[in-house]
Amino acid sequence: MTSDDRGSAPIYAEGQEPRSPSSQEPTKKHLPLWQETILLLVVALVLAIAIKALFLQAFYIPSESMEPGLVEQDRILVQKVSYWGSGTPERGDVVVFKDPGGWLNADQSAGPSDALQKLMSKIGLYPTGGHLVKRVIGVAGDTIECCDDQGRIIVNGVPLNEEAYIKDDELNDCNGPMVSRCASDWKVGPVPEGRLFVMGDNRAHSADSSQHMCRPQKETDCVSGAEFVPADLVVGKVFVLLWPRDRFTWVGRPDTFEDVPDAS
Repeated sequence: MTSDDRGSAPIYAEGQEPRSPSSQEPTKKHLPLWQETILLLVVALVLAIAIKALFLQAFYIPSESMEPGLVEQDRILVQKVSYWGSGTPERGDVVVFKDPGGWLNADQSAGPSDALQKLMSKIGLYPTGGHLVKRVIGVAGDTIECCDDQGRIIVNGVPLNEEAYIKDDELNDCNGPMVSRCASDWKVGPVPEGRLFVMGDNRAHSADSSQHMCRPQKETDCVSGAEFVPADLVVGKVFVLLWPRDRFTWVGRPDTFEDVPDAS
């Protein structure tokens, strides 16, 4: 390069405008690593809360009432999509619902104890207290009876074949406890609008709708209607048994409920 070259102006292509140093593209600055980490955690937390509120939530089985299919301390996932908008629980669905009032004692209603568990419960990764898991037997308008001559629960005049999912109890000759070990039959309904009649699959050990019914031999201060669960207390439908891993399975609606007609 000659001395003349060093003093000459830069050469631009035809039509290209010269740029001043101040018009150069500014260099993009990245956030410090610690700020990016916090931002990602906040985004992940917001997404997790949104997923819990709208789509999925984790729970555990709090008692023996849903045996043999769902055992105490099993981890389950509940989906909420089925009950969006006008969607409502159907007969045969296994649902998680909030305590209607007086169905759980203080210990059963207690939520997570430590800070980490409380945080995880907020985002749907740890079970919260105050919830029950039961199977929907009757919906609005239905009449439920116990029992036919084979010991089967009757819904709208049709007996349910429940052998595939309820627990066999040699001490009972029907599928209708916990009323009185089937010593007497019972009938309930029609189920009010916006309400559900629910039962556990372990009928002899499930404090469900059948236990909260008013019966002639029960105390006179029994409040009629306490056996029905408000549908708006339902969190969602159980669709998978997630843990223990060796018992992972999908949870669906038994075929026997397809034979039940709508209430007339």
